[in-house]
Amino acid sequence: MKVGALGLGGVLSSTLGSSFSRPIRPVFSRPCLLTLLHISTGDRIFSKKDYSLNLVGTTSAVTMAAAYKPEQSRVPPALQLPTPPVTKFKVGLCQLAVTADKQRNIAHARKAIEDAAEKGAQLVLLPEIWNSPYSNDSFPIYAEDIDAGGEASPSTTMLSEVSRSLKITIVGGSIPERCGDKLYNTCCVFGTDGNLKAKHRKIHLFDIDIPGKITFMESKTLTAGETPTIVDTDVGRIGIGICYDIRFQELAMLYAARGAHLLCYPGAFNMTTGPLHWELLQRARAADNQLYVATCSPARDAGAGYVAWGHSTLVGPFGEVLATTEHEEAIIVSEIDYSLIELRRTSLPLVNQRRGDLYQLVDVQRLN
Repeated sequence: MKVGALGLGGVLSSTLGSSFSRPIRPVFSRPCLLTLLHISTGDRIFSKKDYSLNLVGTTSAVTMAAAYKPEQSRVPPALQLPTPPVTKFKVGLCQLAVTADKQRNIAHARKAIEDAAEKGAQLVLLPEIWNSPYSNDSFPIYAEDIDAGGEASPSTTMLSEVSRSLKITIVGGSIPERCGDKLYNTCCVFGTDGNLKAKHRKIHLFDIDIPGKITFMESKTLTAGETPTIVDTDVGRIGIGICYDIRFQELAMLYAARGAHLLCYPGAFNMTTGPLHWELLQRARAADNQLYVATCSPARDAGAGYVAWGHSTLVGPFGEVLATTEHEEAIIVSEIDYSLIELRRTSLPLVNQRRGDLYQLVDVQRLN
């Protein structure tokens, strides 16, 4: 059998024997830009009734993939999704009430983590800024020296102790971090051995001004982080973002290209953007990248200077909400099943359909 190329406007021709004299024109289910194939063979494979040929299928898909260069849509090329240590496990989202009493906040968070673990959670996620009121005035007062540890960072000392004692992985929400003369909004990830596995400093600072609604400028006190954070844990590869980071789809795409199974975003959306965007953004990040997204908010305090929306949520790789809550204090425990990632990516093979000939996402850190 010989296979040759034929333009879109051409007529499929072949030496099929004298009994088949009419030309065969390709039929398409929708317009497409690809090279068609014509086939010639010594065997009679068409009957006289076969006047058309539908080439939408495996051959055209392979040809399309080759022409579109999907592997070039990520620079460097995307990593293969790694085999996770576990396929199924439970995640706990601890939506906590935050007060001005730091020691109370730490003890309260510890109790919530223990309760989530008692319900079977192997991974626990805390809210953004759970040890301090969310305000520029509070950040310098409540900030901790995470690198020094011990008494200089009682919040992370607690997280280390409880992760080790319960043998769970903790994505420790975020706290104000002091490093030299700079302050950061920082998330710490602790492994089952109690060791600090990763530290993510919020990359995109929350500087917004919606007239008549809300104005907040984190950059008045905080410094933006410089590094995307992805970490291998006992419950899979996790990409970390903090609140406003979720608005930037490039970061989520980068984490997916690095082989993340799950994205975790501690966040404190407000009463203006929360109702409009909180769930929308989570579902978009999950559906676009075909992975899990987990978020955790503080509980709502209507009397606080900054009022959080709440609604901590777990979203699956099809963009489906698997578990959520309202605005009160709550502990959500829900199952993650990583086998669904492969199922969704097989059903919707986006990775093979990207147009590397038209666009690219460059992972500057990996490239360098």
